[in-house]
Amino acid sequence: MSETTTDLKQVVRERYALRALGVEGESGCGCRCSGAPTDPISSELYSKDETATIPEAAVRASLGCGNPTALAELRPGEVVLDLGSGGGIDVLLSAQRVAPTGKAYGLDMTEEMLALARANQRRAGMTNVEFLKGDIETIPLPDASVDVIISNCVINLAADKDRVLREAFRVLRPGGRFAVSDIVVKGDVPPEIRRNVELWIGCVAGALEEREYAAKLAAAGFVNVRLEPTRVYRAADARAFLEEAGMDAHAIAPAVDGKFSSAFIRATKPRA
Repeated sequence: MSETTTDLKQVVRERYALRALGVEGESGCGCRCSGAPTDPISSELYSKDETATIPEAAVRASLGCGNPTALAELRPGEVVLDLGSGGGIDVLLSAQRVAPTGKAYGLDMTEEMLALARANQRRAGMTNVEFLKGDIETIPLPDASVDVIISNCVINLAADKDRVLREAFRVLRPGGRFAVSDIVVKGDVPPEIRRNVELWIGCVAGALEEREYAAKLAAAGFVNVRLEPTRVYRAADARAFLEEAGMDAHAIAPAVDGKFSSAFIRATKPRA
């Protein structure tokens, strides 16, 4: 892509800031609207039982592609870190799972999302939660301080994914678990999509090919790497996103049919 890392981060920050402000103001969203009936990525990720105890603003702010908290096998007493925590839904769900002696951190670079997440924490009355401002490429926590890393459709937005994975490895304790939901690609993708920065915001253009994702995790030091597709997107699913980006959906959609999917990605930091 021709956009610099700084430019990309600024676009992501601005769009997610608009999303946070839109949720708080109950207005239109500044990016992909989570949970919309036509949204193939973010709809129907959480059960009604899970969201029953979570503030509505946290649910509306979610822009994820999976539910890592349900798949990460969190246990009471563990320390969890959510990379790119947004409005806080996965942090709050994690905090419930690791309570009463565990803790859940959320890390986000967008002031507006952090303000929304902290407001949601207050609404939920949870005390074993802390939201941190920072970049997922430079995590503001000490070495070996976290038991589980989760993330929900955020790592694909990072320009330097190798650095993100190295940082995740650094802050995990020996034996710690990497358990994220993300978008992955199978096979070649037209360069028109890779070049379009708007689709980074929709969790598509920054996605890694499955084998590349696994290789990057291994290069960072992780073992027991597993990728499990959870939802495959068809050409019809991508059509709205392509049209919103000003692209010829009719021409491009067949070339992306079945190439993108949500996946649950697991890995472990060795104990020694």
